[in-house]
Amino acid sequence: MYAPWVISAFTVIAVYYLDRWENRHIKSLFDWVPAILLAYIIPALISYSFNVDYSQAEIHNFSRDYFIPLAIIAVMSSLSLGQLKSIGYKPILVFVAGSFFIAVFPILLVFVFSDTELISETMVNQDYWMGIPPIVGSWIGGSTSQLVLKELVECPENIFLTVLVMDNILVNVWTILMFQTIKKSDLLNKRFRVTDVAIPEDIRLEKGSKWKPWICALVLLIIVVVSNYLIDSFIVKVVLLSFVGLALSNFLPKWNYSFALKAGGILIIVVMAVLGLKLQLATLGFNLPFFGFLCIWLLGHFVFMMLVAKALNVNMAWVPIASMANVGGIATAPAVTAAYNLKWMPHAIVLAILSMATGTFWGMLTIWLFRSFLL
Repeated sequence: MYAPWVISAFTVIAVYYLDRWENRHIKSLFDWVPAILLAYIIPALISYSFNVDYSQAEIHNFSRDYFIPLAIIAVMSSLSLGQLKSIGYKPILVFVAGSFFIAVFPILLVFVFSDTELISETMVNQDYWMGIPPIVGSWIGGSTSQLVLKELVECPENIFLTVLVMDNILVNVWTILMFQTIKKSDLLNKRFRVTDVAIPEDIRLEKGSKWKPWICALVLLIIVVVSNYLIDSFIVKVVLLSFVGLALSNFLPKWNYSFALKAGGILIIVVMAVLGLKLQLATLGFNLPFFGFLCIWLLGHFVFMMLVAKALNVNMAWVPIASMANVGGIATAPAVTAAYNLKWMPHAIVLAILSMATGTFWGMLTIWLFRSFLL
């Protein structure tokens, strides 16, 4: 089926040129809807208009094998280690605070409101608490952690299906909200009186000639093809390609990191266009009280990270970045970051990798807390 490919290609080309069109009406549109967010929405609108579902199309497997790895290695090969060091530990603490809140907050809420119908009926009697660890895994670690935790907690299939639907709806809405929020970072910095708002600049100086773009592109493509041939695990592949990207940028004097950053930005748009094919605007029914619980949970996660960012006096842009590294993952975290500053995309990928590596363990903590104190 070629339709998903045509829709994705049309979206990328349209967004790319619209973003560069010097028209005040178009510029006004991108003030509200960043280019990368538009790439996410257009495929969903097309699918909805023609009443088709491309969420299981083969292009998603191709994107996972090629587009996402290429985006990761391209973005990471634009980063200098000196620039990474200049970020410091504070953004990581904001990220860890977000993960901690996701893992622990449900237990606190269930404990405090144990006498309410939501807790006594929905959570306990209907066993919806078993759907919480898979959500923790999904939000922090991704689909792999989600499935592992589903098995660990022995979540019933009907509850797991309901959770999947609500999780999909909420994450899609949250992604859109984070695109809007990161654009308000400077305003949030002023309101919270955050003074540490400097954007780290690339400390490298242009010295000598660089490799031609087509040579760099060929090197990146060969590395990704070889990694697909040798490595089955997506997480292992992502981590390895990230280190290879850093090596290219920092140990090859002639590496064209400026091209790598531009290529990474375009590839992120490609990835978002493919992800948009999974966004189903016509949603299914779901448990409304439990969905309300998820909304409170996710909003609390964001507010808690804002308080931590304020306490650490760190740029508020790190809050939506860390939130998407937790909730969104390896594709959406750098995409949201690109709406603020392209040079921060590698740092978002580092946080997203940390999320993928720790999601299962946070979920296991949630299960242990539930079984030890509430059941």
